[in-house]
Amino acid sequence: MHNLKPAVLYFILVMGTGFVFGIVRVLFLVPRMGVRYAELLEMPFMFVAIVLAARYVILRFDLSTRLSVRLAVGVAAFAMVVLAELLLATVLQGQSLKQFIASRDPVAGSVYLVMLLLFALMPAILARRRAKHRRLP
Repeated sequence: MHNLKPAVLYFILVMGTGFVFGIVRVLFLVPRMGVRYAELLEMPFMFVAIVLAARYVILRFDLSTRLSVRLAVGVAAFAMVVLAELLLATVLQGQSLKQFIASRDPVAGSVYLVMLLLFALMPAILARRRAKHRRLP
């Protein structure tokens, strides 16, 4: 329960950023370059948002560098993202889970899955990076 607040904030920061980027992508980029390239163009910006959000949450809540704590925050936020994505697809777009998965571009969808994994692991990745820097003379 102690890790729920940082996970919720991490989720909100990244999903909020993704929502804004998604509006720009759908309105301006998809008509000009298609879904695949628009989604792929968005990915580096989302990666930066993930790193910055994870860093902010770590500092804001002074998260322990313990791997279990950082993974708990990342995995909880990941679960919220997956649940939100599925709810948006099924409730707002009226798609079944099968339709939602089939509608994803194979290339951009694969990159998106990697980004989801990075999202879940980023608090832990930043803990390892921080611990390495502390050991240097």
